Order: sequence, then C-alpha cells, then structure tokens
Amino acid sequence: SRTGALNKMTDHPTSIARGREPTRATSDRGFFLIMAIAIALTVVVGFSVSFARPQTAFASAPWHVHLHAAVFSLWIALYLVQNALVTRGNFGLHRTLGVFGAGWVLVMVAVGIHTTVMALVLHRVPPFFPPGVFLVLDVAGVLTFAALTLAAVALRRDAAWHKRLMLCGTIMVMSPALGRLLPMPLLGPWASWAVSGTMLLYVLVAVLYDRATRGKVHPAYAWGTGAIILTQLLIAGLGFAPPILALAARLQG
Repeated sequence: SRTGALNKMTDHPTSIARGREPTRATSDRGFFLIMAIAIALTVVVGFSVSFARPQTAFASAPWHVHLHAAVFSLWIALYLVQNALVTRGNFGLHRTLGVFGAGWVLVMVAVGIHTTVMALVLHRVPPFFPPGVFLVLDVAGVLTFAALTLAAVALRRDAAWHKRLMLCGTIMVMSPALGRLLPMPLLGPWASWAVSGTMLLYVLVAVLYDRATRGKVHPAYAWGTGAIILTQLLIAGLGFAPPILALAARLQG
C-alpha cells in the first residue's frame, strides 16, 4: 500500500541519516558558538582580574601594548561574530568577514612579535618568566595561532576541518588571559606548562563533544592538540638555549 511504501522510505537508513544531518549541523553550530562565548568570557575575565590589581598600570603602558590589546581583542570579537553568523545562517557576511580575518592574522603576527621584542627592550617581562622562555613562548604562540588559523582558511570549503582548526587556533590566543587567571608566580618553571595544559582542556571539551555526537573524534583535533604540545616543547627546549638567551640579553641591553 501507499502507506506501507512511505513507511519503508521513512525507515530507510539513508532517509534517517539525511533527516539527522540538519539537526547535527544545527547542533554543531550551537556548540561552536558556545565555545566562542567561553573563549571570549575567559579573555574578558582574565584581563578584568589583571586590571583590578593595584599594581596594574595599563593606562600608562606604552602605545604598542594598547595596540596589541586592541588587535588581539578584535580577533576574539571577530571569532565570536563569525560563529554567530554561521548559527544564523548568514554565510555571505561570514565569508566576507573571513577575507578580512585572514589578513588580520598577519597583522596579529607582526604586532605580537613586535610587542614581545619591546617587552624585553623595555624590561617589561613578567617576573615569573625567564627572558628566554618569554621570548619563545610569545613568538611560538602567535606563529602556532597563525599556522592553525591559516590552515583553517585554506580548508574553508571543508566545514568540519575549517571550524575545528579555527577553534584550536583561537584557543592559542587565550594564552595572555590564562596567564592572568592562573597563579603564575606560584607555578615556577611549570608556568608555561600550566597555560598549555589549560588550553588543552578547552580542546578536550571539543573532543568529548565530537565523541558524543559523531561517535569519533575529527582528526583536526589531533593537529590542534599536537600544535599546542609542540609549542610547549619548543618553549621548554629553546627557552634556555644559549642562542635564545644571548638574543634575549641583547634585546634587554
């Protein structure tokens, strides 16, 4: 009968899979928006805690520090807006802003490295970081962010890879905020490890979401996790290397 035929079509695995696909896509968009909000809140809270400390004198900081804050804050805002646009289905504006964002990554690399160098020159390195570690940490961190993000841009036609690599890249930008939230002076030589470990917790949330909704973990997270771990190993391995120490000393005069 016609009713039976319809029931068979409805019960067909392909039909069921097609019916679930929009639901999964909608769920994914909501999840990545939540992650973007969580990252933004972490950054806001981290810097708010820093500004609340009596010894913080952000207003009197050099101009390049304010530029760095503005440039990196804009990225966090852009990432949040981009996920909101996808959630609302506004893919046209999402792509337009994506072109701007790809160029902005290069600005962030230049500003990030310049600010790191000037922190050494002006003796503004946080006391809990040895100069060599600080130099490698900031430079390697911003380059890892750029590598993950530009890889996501290159894979923009593959939504699964694109959004996961973008998430991992933006997690790298949280490093300064996490450094203000964690008890860095008490962590000694483990300070940078604590920051990297906290970033990996955010990736772990995404991994668990994948496992729960897809039944498996997307390989993009292996690349993101590997990039964060590799960055930390570079910090630990190069932070006290004689050439890095010599460069840091030269910059500090």
